[in-house]
Amino acid sequence: MRVIRSLMMVLAVALLAAGCASQPVAYVQMAPNGLDAMAYGAPVAAPAAATYAPGYAYAQQPYATNYPQQSYPQQAYPQTYGGYPQQAYAGYPQQAYAAGVYNYAGYAGYPGYGVPGQPPYTLDAGDRLRVVVFGQDGLTNSYIVGAGGYISMPLIGQVMARGVTTDQLSGRIADKLKDGYVREPHVAVEIEAYRPFFILGEVTQPGQYPYVANMTAETAVAIAGGFTPRASRQTVTLTRNYNGQQVRVAVPLTYQLRPGDTVSVQERWF
Repeated sequence: MRVIRSLMMVLAVALLAAGCASQPVAYVQMAPNGLDAMAYGAPVAAPAAATYAPGYAYAQQPYATNYPQQSYPQQAYPQTYGGYPQQAYAGYPQQAYAAGVYNYAGYAGYPGYGVPGQPPYTLDAGDRLRVVVFGQDGLTNSYIVGAGGYISMPLIGQVMARGVTTDQLSGRIADKLKDGYVREPHVAVEIEAYRPFFILGEVTQPGQYPYVANMTAETAVAIAGGFTPRASRQTVTLTRNYNGQQVRVAVPLTYQLRPGDTVSVQERWF
């Protein structure tokens, strides 16, 4: 049995070898990524490269939609400074007083208060002047404006000084000297000392004090010893002589005074 079984196995091997040799074996070549294609499907083909005609540059096509330019009409604006229209007198109207018209100016922090404008300083009784007549030592001297508003000089006598500036007074003196005294007079007038100012009301020491250049209402209160405990410290009442008329107006403490002014400090209510 063993011999027979061995012969049968040899015969089978021989037959198998004879069949493989006589018939060719089929061979299938797998495409690249063949397994991926079998698993996921055929790959997507890459787009063809863009080709251009030789000698021509690539030109970008314009957009299909063209938007027209928008034009805005010009508007007329009034003359402005820094983007803001002009305002007359800092936004405050003129206010008329019995003695004349003053520019009504407001102050920061006190929009409701106004004060007369600041015209050139005019002389009045109590001012001490230094009059210089060049080449005339006998006429050059210091003079005080009297209660009537005149100064008295040699040769020409009295000259009205009230209500005029120092330049106007020098012109008046020169005109009088030309009248038979000096052929071509050259006159200069300057202020040696201002007339005093007055302060009354709720201050420690009310009274008359010498004027200090560029002083304010607050400075006047300090000269008079300061406020009393019952004083109103927001504003004071200013009385000023303008063209022979007394003008009274409430002003803040920062307002600049002039010689001859009267400052009244009011009592507060509570």
